[in-house]
Amino acid sequence: MVNRGHGTEPDPWMLDPELRYHIQNCPCPCNHMGYGNFLDYQIPPCPRQLPVHQETSFSAVPNYVPNNFYYDYDYGASLESCSCSTDSDSSRSSVFGPWCICLAVCVIVAIVAASLSLPFALTPEIKPQTLEERLEIVHRLLKNVPLIDGHNDLPWNLRKFVHNKLSKLNLSAIEEQEPWSKSRWSQTDIPRLKRGLLGAQFWSAYVPCKAQHLDAVQITLEQIDVVKRLVDINAQHFRLVRSSSELLQVHKEGRIASLIGVEGGHALGNSLAVLRTFYNLGARYLTITHSCDTPWAWGANSPRSEGLTDFGKSVIKEMNRLGMIIDLSHTSIRTAIAAINASHAPVIFSHSGAYSLCNSSRNVPDDVLKLVAHNGGIVMVNFYTYLVTCNENASMHDVIKHINHIRSVAGIDHVGIGAGYDGINMTPVGLEDVSRYPHLLAELLADPVWSEEDISLLAGLNFLRVFEKVEQIRDKWKLAEMLPTEDTAPYLPSQCTSIYS
Repeated sequence: MVNRGHGTEPDPWMLDPELRYHIQNCPCPCNHMGYGNFLDYQIPPCPRQLPVHQETSFSAVPNYVPNNFYYDYDYGASLESCSCSTDSDSSRSSVFGPWCICLAVCVIVAIVAASLSLPFALTPEIKPQTLEERLEIVHRLLKNVPLIDGHNDLPWNLRKFVHNKLSKLNLSAIEEQEPWSKSRWSQTDIPRLKRGLLGAQFWSAYVPCKAQHLDAVQITLEQIDVVKRLVDINAQHFRLVRSSSELLQVHKEGRIASLIGVEGGHALGNSLAVLRTFYNLGARYLTITHSCDTPWAWGANSPRSEGLTDFGKSVIKEMNRLGMIIDLSHTSIRTAIAAINASHAPVIFSHSGAYSLCNSSRNVPDDVLKLVAHNGGIVMVNFYTYLVTCNENASMHDVIKHINHIRSVAGIDHVGIGAGYDGINMTPVGLEDVSRYPHLLAELLADPVWSEEDISLLAGLNFLRVFEKVEQIRDKWKLAEMLPTEDTAPYLPSQCTSIYS
């Protein structure tokens, strides 16, 4: 034992031979000073090696013993420091172990990697330069995300042109056949739908306001019937769907998912039983009004200032219970606001634009756009020139202005597409028919603001989110055993109704 004036210490030369050999042969300062100097200068021994593997442990750290000047190495401790020093200010020294070298190498590698990757991180996404490149991206996106259009009036043209008689109709050839080929109201057929990469379409079961209080219910049933027969006749291209999950499945199959939307609350004949019947037949949205008022809601051109009557609110409630989407295109502003406030589910405007860009009563003011965003709904942009520029001349870029405005006010999650083809006789340049959807999306991609994810939201994901939420509300109410609403509208004497109505 050696007495150094600080108590009795074990003589390092009496330690195990391995440690003695390690001290003598280690290339650290202790090897060149000798043992005495080692104790005098308090230089810790070099890290000892594991006896079996002869490898330095990178988890070994010095364990300082108070009131002593020797170090013991604890191979189970965690690494806290690369330096070994005493608490003496006059004689402080460090020995850098292998873990320090490893740490230094790691730091250097990290710095080099960061310096190499920084230019790539700071470089903005390179946008595709040509239309062909952007169209390729759109084709790729629409293989995974269905392009969903909120409104097409082909069924009404079927009634006008062929009186709903489909046995001799070839929807793949009508572009070259009269009266379709000469009509400014015809923009839809199967070849153009395929070129337009359409994934899902709401076909409108439209009834003119002149049929209100007369045969509106019958005509609506006939229009629902013609949609279903059209889909069945062209089953290799279409399939009727009734849910969001079916829509996605049909899109995966490569067919166009076909949905039914009833256009105009006057089609109900003031009966919730008729509403339920429409739903059971496959209708998945109801446009609350068309251009005319109903006894319970008011249309876009109405001079009245009311929103919804009590029966109108019952219609909204029953639609929530059924899982039927509430469509507010064609409604007055006050009716739209009242419906949004009454609904527990998101709403849609299936074919409307931004009022700030074209002050048509059919378009949506900014304050209502904000309500739609709060509600979780969407506005699906219409292509009718009189709703785009308020005159007969418009271009694709004018439509893009509406899309961008709705995005800026309501947010990217609340805008979609509802062209209104076959129900419009004036289309924007560049969006002449249903084949032109990809060009619209490709043009948006040229704008740095629009990412591929944004295009997917606009094309279909936003509507799918709304559809799924409407179904979730329905399912929750079903679990809560919510019963059908049995309210009735006030009786309206009419020569066209019996005492049993």
